[in-house]
Amino acid sequence: MEKIPSFNSLIQKSIIDNWDRDALTDFKGQTLQYHDVARKIEKIHILFENSGIRRGDKIALCGRNSSQWAVAFLATLTYGAIAVPILHEFNAEQIHNIVNHSEARLLFVGDHVATIIDPMQMPHLEGIINNPDYSLMISRTDKLTYAREHLNELYGKKFPKYFRKEHVHYYTEGDPNELALINYTSGTTGFSKGVMIPYRALWSNADFADHVLGNVIKSGDKVISMLPMAHMYGMAFEFIYEFLKGCHVYYLSRVPSPAIIAQALAEIKPVIVIAVPLIIEKIIRKKVFPKIQNNRMRLLLQMPVISKKVREMICQEVLKAFGGQMYEVIIGGAALNQEVEQFLKRIDFPYTVGYGATECAPIIGYEDWHYFAPGSCGKAAYHMEVKIDSPDPANIPGEILTRGLNVMLGYYKNPEATAETIDRDGWYHTGDLGTMDYAGNIFINGRSKNMLLGPNGQNIYPEEIEDKLNSMTMVVESLVVQRDNKLVALVYPDYDEAKNMKFSADDIRNIMDQNLNGLNDMIPAYEKVAEIEIREEEFEKTPKRSIKRYLYK
Repeated sequence: MEKIPSFNSLIQKSIIDNWDRDALTDFKGQTLQYHDVARKIEKIHILFENSGIRRGDKIALCGRNSSQWAVAFLATLTYGAIAVPILHEFNAEQIHNIVNHSEARLLFVGDHVATIIDPMQMPHLEGIINNPDYSLMISRTDKLTYAREHLNELYGKKFPKYFRKEHVHYYTEGDPNELALINYTSGTTGFSKGVMIPYRALWSNADFADHVLGNVIKSGDKVISMLPMAHMYGMAFEFIYEFLKGCHVYYLSRVPSPAIIAQALAEIKPVIVIAVPLIIEKIIRKKVFPKIQNNRMRLLLQMPVISKKVREMICQEVLKAFGGQMYEVIIGGAALNQEVEQFLKRIDFPYTVGYGATECAPIIGYEDWHYFAPGSCGKAAYHMEVKIDSPDPANIPGEILTRGLNVMLGYYKNPEATAETIDRDGWYHTGDLGTMDYAGNIFINGRSKNMLLGPNGQNIYPEEIEDKLNSMTMVVESLVVQRDNKLVALVYPDYDEAKNMKFSADDIRNIMDQNLNGLNDMIPAYEKVAEIEIREEEFEKTPKRSIKRYLYK
């Protein structure tokens, strides 16, 4: 293994080198400079130390993106504790499951999460800490209560005059393979997989980003964090790398609606845009297509002499919609709509599509926009190898396998799933089907696993939704599929019961409509089912009586 520096030493160096630069801003809210971040980290370290938190203990974080979330995360790593980021979109039961499964000792929560969780369902937690002020929502130990009540006094004793650069000393002795964080792919018991990300994977993702963008992104540059930081894609490339470079990160701390995103892009003018397809598609369809999809523009685009100039003008319009100053737009987390991709390619817009997985923290494939092959998701990323498990990788799809510094240690408390996913030679089996051309471009053909991707790249496990739906009135069996980025539940009702009850087709329809409402009340917004489609025949089954999913995709 190549020489890997201490990841926490890079955080320490960035804070010292960029001491008086702006670091983290809540859009339309407060700004923290790097020295402010350092002071807040120090206070959280004092809180940890005086409440009995040790290196290797788990600290969970659940809330919307914010500067205070980022500080709590950095404080956890630099103390030597293990961070457990949790998507704020998970419902209360899912949050409870992750906190309990991870054995977290403390939980940092945002304002929304604080209103939905039940501390009684997390009996082993020693305390729940509120963002943004780090006040105690609940404390179950005298040490934690004392530490928080006397935090300013303890800080004053440790730094009687003032806090300076030379006081910044973090936990930097750990091995690169030491566990840094556990990122859960799902929140439901029985489906939860806690992906164990080591420090080397955090470093190698940041080093990859510096390898491909180090000449573009400089200290002081501005970026926008739109994706959840509890998701590895957003964490790695909208926060960690930029913080290590001394950038100024802006958080869209409320729900990032298209209007807020457009306003933020126009005002902040980020140096790079990291996004999922839904964001890109909405901006293109709402801000660009209405201006160019008229008869005059179509006519101009068909005229050979003029069309090149028109395409350049359109490209400038699209660039303006993204702030006008970014080097490229990096798209990941889900497939890009073909119509939108063809349009972007035609106007020579600087976009590229990457490929990753939580298990690789997250990057697997990437290519700079100048060399990106349309329809692909880049080439094997720096520090990674990729191969296709196929007799003819260029023409016959096979499972995409990858190995390298980015690959996880395994699934927390789940050696069986780890052994099924990482083979003896260190190859991570992605569960994705794809091909690779002779130039090394990776093309995804589909997913061999059942996981679906939500609109913002969230992982959706249809079995979890089906499990709830199958327990509802008049449902014999169900299958959740994705159509046009919407989830549809195919349901085979209990026709025998309907006959006994003398229910008509309209009665069954009404019951399913009620089931749909009840189902959507139980699951996160990004998992909501758009409609229930009633089937008149049973699903086709395997000899083991499992539904043949592939027939209904």
